[in-house]
Amino acid sequence: MTNEQNKAIKLIALDMDGTLLNSNGEIPEENRIAIKEAQDAGIHVVLSTGRSIATCKDHAESLFLKTYLVTVNGSEIWDWQGNLIERNLVEAEQMRWLWELAQKHGTKTWAISCGKLWNNEMPEDIDAIEWLKFGYHIDDDAIRNEVLKELQARNIFEISNSSLVNIEVNALGINKAKGLKTVCERLDITMAEVMAVGDSLNDISMIKEAGIGVAMGNAQDIVKETANATTKTNDENGVAYAIRKWVLQAEQEPVLEK
Repeated sequence: MTNEQNKAIKLIALDMDGTLLNSNGEIPEENRIAIKEAQDAGIHVVLSTGRSIATCKDHAESLFLKTYLVTVNGSEIWDWQGNLIERNLVEAEQMRWLWELAQKHGTKTWAISCGKLWNNEMPEDIDAIEWLKFGYHIDDDAIRNEVLKELQARNIFEISNSSLVNIEVNALGINKAKGLKTVCERLDITMAEVMAVGDSLNDISMIKEAGIGVAMGNAQDIVKETANATTKTNDENGVAYAIRKWVLQAEQEPVLEK
């Protein structure tokens, strides 16, 4: 990557779990410092996460972010003052089928509605609630592959993961890249001016479409293959390393680049 590309970056999009957060679920101090350095340089920093607003807002506030939040894999976009900008729902009928599929295969599940996280349960009246995402946690490879095959056969879902043992399901066409495009439009910048950093399948869309797509050192192999470059792991301040190398151009040792 050239310095011209580096200097063009106006927005940094960061996944949370496995990326911004270390293995203890904390933001390393070095990441905090690098994010502040980026913001002081006039660069927008956006959390782009599979989490809901309820489980990422405190992290955003602790970083003093003054921009947008892309949450639930792009199902919702919020501004830093807590105003909802956009919401993309999964139809209740589809959520019912997703839940029935989980019962059929005996899997663990979670679901995110507007305002609540449902772990291994669903309400009696699924139709009475607005839904954002459904997730499966499946340790058994054979069962996970069968569930994935049935999901793909429907051809009406956006399917990804945030770890090797889960499957995340959003409405078709809803992903982090789409959410970031909305943010970019509001900030009058382009995806070519974005550096996106992540580790899992739900990060691939934004990594593909960003001007600079960076995989974490702990990322799934397919994410590394998709990205322009690979930084250090989430336990080695990989986010800080990426910000300083490709956005702030700080002098550091080389990292693996494609």
